[in-house]
Amino acid sequence: MAKAEGQLTAAIELELKVLDARLHEWGLPDFHSDMAAGIDLRACIDEPLSLEPQAPAIMVPSGIAILINRPDVVAFVLPRSGLGARQGIILGQAVGTIDPDYSGPWLIPLINRNAAGTPPVTINPGTRIAQAVFLPLIRPSLRLVDEFTVTTARGAGGFGSTG
Repeated sequence: MAKAEGQLTAAIELELKVLDARLHEWGLPDFHSDMAAGIDLRACIDEPLSLEPQAPAIMVPSGIAILINRPDVVAFVLPRSGLGARQGIILGQAVGTIDPDYSGPWLIPLINRNAAGTPPVTINPGTRIAQAVFLPLIRPSLRLVDEFTVTTARGAGGFGSTG
């Protein structure tokens, strides 16, 4: 790893397959600032898509496939904060997990969370609709026990148990 102005950078190269040639015009997935956490994913659709409020998720193709092929890296597909905050467009399952061995097309399940009866939101071809963040992946081995070997202050306290 190289250090540049207090930031660690790792040279990880992943294979990107473009499944929709229009991405060469609209823009390939990329980091849009020097410290952006994720790459933007676009709606590779042929015509504007109307997302009705409270309707089931619609699977929108991103036009790409990325093969991670590393046991120590996972990708998470997340909503774009601007679309969620300003227009109410989020992902149908909140977060999508892209396993390191998945090599198929990346589909984005979009949902309009706005109240029923409000106008639909239109997604145009090429619109940035989600982002992918790549993170370290830890795959622990699990040891079966009848009781845990230590106790914690919280213990088995669940939702709301810490105040």
